[in-house]
Amino acid sequence: MPSNGAAAQIASEKGLYTIGHVARLADLKPFVLRYWETEFPMLQPLKSSGGRRLYRQEDVDLVFRIKRLLYDEGFTIAGARRHLREHDGDSDGEAERGNAHHAAEGAAQLLSRKMLLDLRDTLQAFLTLLERR
Repeated sequence: MPSNGAAAQIASEKGLYTIGHVARLADLKPFVLRYWETEFPMLQPLKSSGGRRLYRQEDVDLVFRIKRLLYDEGFTIAGARRHLREHDGDSDGEAERGNAHHAAEGAAQLLSRKMLLDLRDTLQAFLTLLERR
């Protein structure tokens, strides 16, 4: 019976990755990936006979898409789930046209979020100054 390291090596050679490996690649905790599996039905890694999760390359790509939507673009989980559902069926031409629109939308959303966070920080600084008087 191969050791865990050998089993991971064999899985890796077949284009399959353990949850630990994917977690390190994506800089996430394994429990986050397990939670995402419950929230994103399209994220369905294979299960080995021993019950270990084995992620295919398309699963790894999806993990990075989910991470970008949640962490970089500020989507909620429900919003990211809806976005993935709506955009997975796009044809290539539609996807390319839509990408520019969504990138602009995402940038505006990110800018608005940044402006609100900056405003909050400024107001907190003013409040702190007023409290000292």
